[in-house]
Amino acid sequence: MSRVLVARLDSMGDVLLSGPALRAVANGNRSDGSRPNDVVLLCGPEGAAAAGMLPGVTQVHTWASPWIVNPAPPATEEMTNGLIDFVRSSRIQEAVILTSFHQSPLPLALLLRLAGVAKITGASTDYAGSLLDVRLKPGEDFPEDQPEAVRALTIAEAGGYVLPNGDDGKLHITPGLDPEGVADQLAEEGPYIVVHPGAAAPARAWPALHHAATVELLEAYGHRVVVTGGPSEAPLTATVAGPSATNLGGGTNLRTLAAVLAGAAVVVTGNTGPAHLAAAVGTPVVCLFAPVVPAIRWAPYGVPLELLGDQDAACKNSRARICPVPGHPCLSSVTPEQVVEAVERLLGGISSLTSRRKVRKP
Repeated sequence: MSRVLVARLDSMGDVLLSGPALRAVANGNRSDGSRPNDVVLLCGPEGAAAAGMLPGVTQVHTWASPWIVNPAPPATEEMTNGLIDFVRSSRIQEAVILTSFHQSPLPLALLLRLAGVAKITGASTDYAGSLLDVRLKPGEDFPEDQPEAVRALTIAEAGGYVLPNGDDGKLHITPGLDPEGVADQLAEEGPYIVVHPGAAAPARAWPALHHAATVELLEAYGHRVVVTGGPSEAPLTATVAGPSATNLGGGTNLRTLAAVLAGAAVVVTGNTGPAHLAAAVGTPVVCLFAPVVPAIRWAPYGVPLELLGDQDAACKNSRARICPVPGHPCLSSVTPEQVVEAVERLLGGISSLTSRRKVRKP
């Protein structure tokens, strides 16, 4: 087996979206008869838990990149030499650097070249010189307005890596036990809807009281509701769950959350990591999507989807973390009634034509 390093240095959602590309690299290179590869996934601290759940990954190495992680760690000789030493000692022969449109593969490519990596593949708008052996030019070799999962797979394919026969190219995670038994207990009590109100960036968050009203409406329609969130979101999930919904805020690790999402009939969430985790376990998603980044790139991929939010609002493509428009109209204009209607459409097996157009619109 060849040892190939695949890098995706940012968030949990980004790592999950790299899944099809990772499976292609693990499958092998078409030029050598698709001999399987030993895949080392290099990721940032926020993506490490998701990285360990992806099929095809042999080893995960966590490294806090000073040009990706926010807040950024100091770029020191010690930290750069640490990565170079790891790559050398791991006998890495090839590398595939996965990036989004606003990121450059070149700083990492330089470190990998210093570590002796012979072949490096990446997508770069800037001249790459001797840093990339296979360079894709965004906007020329592939369109930027495509799903991030497809973008990553395109980069892997440029390096010669192909998905195995029969692979559907969607997001997947490896089956795993629910270590706390939470999902099994929920399943025993009957069908449920998950509402995940948190978001890493305030600009992507639907108001908490809108979520709470949605939970009340869903329960009035006869649905059982489970509210999820991380440890820092416990006050938020308590508000949203109210007196009658099941509140799992701060009570699940990522593996347990995946099992809870897999057991749900529908997940209601924003543009955040759990939206992609829901897609990876095949659960339909109602996504409250702020247009600060394009939905065509970042909407949940490969599952039935209802996309809500004004995709032409003034914040469009701003990449803002804090909403630049007073009142946060792109999301606050969405009503709880509209969310419940979207849930009902997905439960009926038909997502709206409007959602499909919003995701595919160039």
